[in-house]
Amino acid sequence: MQITAATHQHLDSIMNVIETARQIMRENGNMTQWVGYPSVEVIAEDIHLNQAFICWQDGQIVGYFCLITGSDPDPNYRVIEGGKWLDEKPYGVIHRLASGRQVKGVAQAAFDYAFSIIDNVRVDTHHDNLPMQNFLRKNGFTYCGIIYVNDGTPRDAFQKRQENT
Repeated sequence: MQITAATHQHLDSIMNVIETARQIMRENGNMTQWVGYPSVEVIAEDIHLNQAFICWQDGQIVGYFCLITGSDPDPNYRVIEGGKWLDEKPYGVIHRLASGRQVKGVAQAAFDYAFSIIDNVRVDTHHDNLPMQNFLRKNGFTYCGIIYVNDGTPRDAFQKRQENT
């Protein structure tokens, strides 16, 4: 699987992947996450900020994610309840991770890519998104507590620090 920066020409294909990811969430009992979100405008902003990435396989877009790095990549992560972050070192954040049904391994490819950029990654997920929580735990992420996103709803927060070898 290849990871490349998304462009505005990819927008329709990205939205198709996101719609498929919504359907998968509903099939797994997650009825409230991603209702009307992420919108075309949100994804277009990710692209504009050079934070949008697509996963390709066999000439098809099979996944999407937003990777944010910088000095304070997610202001929503400044306050955490019921726990604490593993550290306060610089970190990257993956948001809006979406996979279609075409292939398996999109999440793994996205996180591998993130760790190729930065060795400290934080992520949050909806409490009902059990497949994502299982993936994170299986891949060495530590549950750190609860954060609140822009609309005020809670998310389970995880972090993993990868030691340089």
